[in-house]
Amino acid sequence: MTDPADTLQALRRGDLAGARALRLPPGLTGFPPEIFGLADTLELLDIGGSALTDLPHDLPRLRHLRVLFCSGGRFARLPPVLGACPALEQIGCRGSGVREVPAEALPSRLRWLTLTDNAIATLPDALGERPMLQKLMLSGNRLGALPASLAGAPNLELLRIAANHFAEIPDWLPALPRLAWLAGAGNPFEPPLPSAPIPDVPWGDLEPGALLGEGASGRIHAARWRRADGPCEVALKLFKGAMTSDGLPEREMAACLAAGGHPNLTGGLGRLVGHPDGADGLLMPLLPAGWRALAGPPSLASCSRDVYDPDLRLAPAAGLRLARAAAAGAAHLHARGLMHGDLYAHNLLWDGTSGAAVLSDFGAACALPEGKVGDAFRRIEVRAWGLLLGEILDRCDPVPAEMATLRALERTCVQPDVGARPLMVEVVAVLDRIGPPDLG
Repeated sequence: MTDPADTLQALRRGDLAGARALRLPPGLTGFPPEIFGLADTLELLDIGGSALTDLPHDLPRLRHLRVLFCSGGRFARLPPVLGACPALEQIGCRGSGVREVPAEALPSRLRWLTLTDNAIATLPDALGERPMLQKLMLSGNRLGALPASLAGAPNLELLRIAANHFAEIPDWLPALPRLAWLAGAGNPFEPPLPSAPIPDVPWGDLEPGALLGEGASGRIHAARWRRADGPCEVALKLFKGAMTSDGLPEREMAACLAAGGHPNLTGGLGRLVGHPDGADGLLMPLLPAGWRALAGPPSLASCSRDVYDPDLRLAPAAGLRLARAAAAGAAHLHARGLMHGDLYAHNLLWDGTSGAAVLSDFGAACALPEGKVGDAFRRIEVRAWGLLLGEILDRCDPVPAEMATLRALERTCVQPDVGARPLMVEVVAVLDRIGPPDLG
């Protein structure tokens, strides 16, 4: 990978003519005017970590700019000039001290807005007047309300409002026709998480091993747990302690523990205590070697949809088993008073052959409100599962004999009338009538 400092020098020498993406080093104190030399081609600009407090008034000269990352900057307000950029679809400005979001800062083609970990207390009505808005990430702010105009957002699919000041959920939010992924933990409206007895595990009882993976909230290592009844191989997740787009890492750990045990969930075996650096940690079952995510996370282009290996083909029995594993895991969470919030193929870990799978990553999980709102939240997650089912069916080869029934179930789960969708336990019942109930 090219050193960002070298990129800046190359930009100044004129070596980057025709570039479509430009990532500059942190610490910029001025907006390099040479960027405008790329006006005919530049589509992505990353100036994260800069010392800039505003952006130049002629930024719209970058007429093809679709993606702007300016996280970690010093913007007291989101720069108003962004709204005048004709092609701008995605803005990422997290952890920049933003307090104000002017209406004029929101481009007409806005599709994906990330304002995580700022100090925003209000948002403009204009936000709901952006018809292409699909992904809105607002965790870690000071919001107690959302613009009522968002009630008419026809394409909003993913909403992150965790770790804010919401005392109640807006009446219109549970009825959004396309909303499928919602994170709201750490707000006053969230009821207490269900209790789950689980042991504290001293750091001295663990032998950490190889790094297995890393996400926004932490790193997962293989580890040996020296228990009184003999050693046990486990996975150890060490949390980074920083705000993620989904919310607070400690809420993720609490939700994972509250979920209890289920064969289609990663589950929690113990809570780490006594880490030398004070890190929080969670012990989980170690999955067999070779297990992997069913898909990759959304890309800049796909926005809210996972990215699959184009060569992936699933045997019908494996596809049905995958779909049922995700549904059964989510149904268990719903029965426990929890929603996963991020029910995606990239969080479904499977064996790569037969379709055995577990639902992982509780970063967006939250406790379900009581009553009608809680039921609506469950049905929002049913839409996420319905989208997953469609993706699985698209990759089944040959076509399952039950394809017509499964496609009908998919349509029922993703329909815009939230109240007409089934509950997840009803989805599992349909799948069990199609195939053996022990496929989970």
